[in-house]
Amino acid sequence: MRRLIASTFVSLDGIMQAPGGPEEDPTGGFTLGGWMFGYGDEGMDISAAGFDGKDRELVLGRRTYEIFEAYWPYQHEDNPIVKTLNAAKKYVATRTLTTLQWNNSTLLQGDVVSAISVLKTQPGPDLQIIGSGNLIQTLQAASLIDEYNVWTFPVVLGRGKRLFGETVKPSALRLVRSQVSTTGVVMSTYVPGGDIRPGSFASAEPSEKELARRKRMANEMW
Repeated sequence: MRRLIASTFVSLDGIMQAPGGPEEDPTGGFTLGGWMFGYGDEGMDISAAGFDGKDRELVLGRRTYEIFEAYWPYQHEDNPIVKTLNAAKKYVATRTLTTLQWNNSTLLQGDVVSAISVLKTQPGPDLQIIGSGNLIQTLQAASLIDEYNVWTFPVVLGRGKRLFGETVKPSALRLVRSQVSTTGVVMSTYVPGGDIRPGSFASAEPSEKELARRKRMANEMW
């Protein structure tokens, strides 16, 4: 079974809306688009995190697809990212679009959870989500995402679309890789870590050792 990988840029407070530019996604009156500008670093491996779609098939939400469709087909293919994104096979989750203009793009039919479940069982390269916050939340709740590449930028936005919202399924994650750029971007890779195991630092009944320590402290005070 092939993996489903989600990669996204987020602010320190978890906002993922419009990282690339002011006009990328101004919905909801968002005015801080382009917030990741100025944090570039030659050590950032975009390909390893799946942001260029190399050797993967893309799974995109409607909004991200429309942003990509309006930009990437018109860029010069001397840029390797342009070449890989345009060539990649793309699956688009949407309830409103009926036709897709970007080459190698296919509409996902019916329930998106069922459609992605089927795609994962088919032969082929790993499936890559880029951006697509609503789609990530839906597939996270269905436990379908196998890996998260989250690049956290040192900015606080205070408002905007968040990576994880109220519909998130509570679950643990396990950190498998992490690197910090010279500009302070934390590039982390997580895989599902099972259920959350709540606990408490408060002991219901102090041990004999703890009781002895408390008694000693009381004596020292008086």
